Amino acid sequence: MSDPAFAELVAWAESRLSRLIDEVFAAVCERIDLYGDEKIVPRADLHRSIAVNLRFMVGALGDSARSIEEAAPGETGRRRARQGAPLPEVLQVYRIGCAMLWDLLVEHVRDMTRPDAADGLVDVASLLWRVADEHAVRLTEAYRAASAELLIAQHRRRSALAAALFTGQRVFDAGAWEAGRLLGLAVDGQLAVVAAETRGLAEESLLGVEQRLAEVGMVSAWQLTPTMQAGVISVRDEQRDTMMSIVKDVAVARTGVSPLYRSLTETPRALHLARTALAGLPPGQPAVRAFGSSPLAAFVAYDPDEGRRLAAEVFGAVLDLPSEERDVLLETLRAYFDQGGSTDGAGRVLHCHANTVRYRLRRIRELTGKSLTDPRDLAELVTAVQALSLDPARGGSADGSSAGTGEP
Repeated sequence: MSDPAFAELVAWAESRLSRLIDEVFAAVCERIDLYGDEKIVPRADLHRSIAVNLRFMVGALGDSARSIEEAAPGETGRRRARQGAPLPEVLQVYRIGCAMLWDLLVEHVRDMTRPDAADGLVDVASLLWRVADEHAVRLTEAYRAASAELLIAQHRRRSALAAALFTGQRVFDAGAWEAGRLLGLAVDGQLAVVAAETRGLAEESLLGVEQRLAEVGMVSAWQLTPTMQAGVISVRDEQRDTMMSIVKDVAVARTGVSPLYRSLTETPRALHLARTALAGLPPGQPAVRAFGSSPLAAFVAYDPDEGRRLAAEVFGAVLDLPSEERDVLLETLRAYFDQGGSTDGAGRVLHCHANTVRYRLRRIRELTGKSLTDPRDLAELVTAVQALSLDPARGGSADGSSAGTGEP
């Protein structure tokens, strides 16, 4: 702008900058709670930022060809994002600064005797609000870009810490407890591990699960690998059903859930049990299966090869039967164990007479040579049943439970 009144106004504003900067700084500290203390933004940092950006804006008024690409707004936006200052409060500082600059110019024009002073003020207003708007846009873009970078870095760190929990790996001499603390997981509460197949190569199959859990007060941490999406979740006793409901709601692939456990150091074991539960589901079926709370089942799952060997040794003759007869006998034995050794209870569950249950149990004794009254034989039979329930290729889906909600 070559208008003399306009140039005089800009020059006068430049001469008053030092005082204006201090006044804006004081107003910001008084009006915006965020800047009332130094927990997020140090006062010296705030004062420097106000000075840099006000000088930039007044300088832009004096040089209309000056590029808005200059560093002031972008540098401020990036720094505030990294400090964790909310964007609305950051932008409010600029509104206060612009308003106080404008008030200062209006007051000066009222004291001027030049007849063209009002015209100069109109020209200043037009350019000032354009510069302020472009300034705010640049600041916002830089803030959001920095926030996105921080979010990605945070996700990467949480994924790395979750991986350390899943593998039991120590990082920089920090063990599971420290990793759990950094993730926000309860160190004195209950935990569960969820493991889901990916829909494609490194494609999440539990979309939005972390946010859904957070909405009901459950903290979780997740890791995505090319074939698996796994997470560890802090769960209170009364939240288990809610957790299962959320997981079932978002799952679009086979998903396993571990039993609840308390020590973060047991996370690798819980991951193994969750994956074992997943493996018990038919391939390609988008369902959720929880591993049961039985310590015996967990013990067998820890060495599946030995479990298969035991099942084959105990139930060899039963497994060689035609599939229909084999499944009936195994289902009967499971029901008998589930009902605490009651033939009447097993009959009610199986919708048959207790005598039918007794006949089938005698048939199992004849085929296996194992007695249901001998403690050692009984222990082998119970363990072998548990092993079969974990082996989908040899009757694992015949545990009497729904594939979508079952527990091995």
